[in-house]
Parts: sequence; C-alpha cells; structure tokens
Amino acid sequence: MSITIIIGANVKDFENRLQLFNELEDQRQEVGINFSAFKNTSEPHKSFAIWTEPSKQVLFDFQTRSAIQGSLIVKQPIITFLEGV
Repeated sequence: MSITIIIGANVKDFENRLQLFNELEDQRQEVGINFSAFKNTSEPHKSFAIWTEPSKQVLFDFQTRSAIQGSLIVKQPIITFLEGV
C-alpha cells in the first residue's frame, strides 16, 4: 500500500528549491515517488511538498542520497505521513 507524505518547510528561496527538486524528477520516478510542490501564497517562504510513494523507507532512502536534504531550508521541516483507510 502506498503512503502519502506532506512536508512543510520554511525555505530561503522557493524558486531555487523547486529547481533542485525538479532536477531530481528522473531519480524520483525510478523509485516510484510521485511529487507535487506548492508555495503558500500569503507566506512565500513556506513551501509544501506532497509525495506519494511505496513506503516510508523509500522517502528516507531518497532523502539520504539526494542533495535536497537541507538545501535552502531555514528550520526543521514538518513531515506528516498519511495512509489511506
């Protein structure tokens, strides 16, 4: 069963962070991650990403090996795991 993850983060520059995420699209597709990025329109330094993937472990493995892990993030992101019922 797949899992949906919402990641909310305060970022220095949303456009730069989005570019970094977009550059990793092929790698995400290889491991079965579907990804959408969102910007808070009233607070543009707040970004959200919604991931759908096979398991939590896929996210942990991907984040560990990708350059995105900490790039441009101002403080610890809030990560919410959702499972369909």
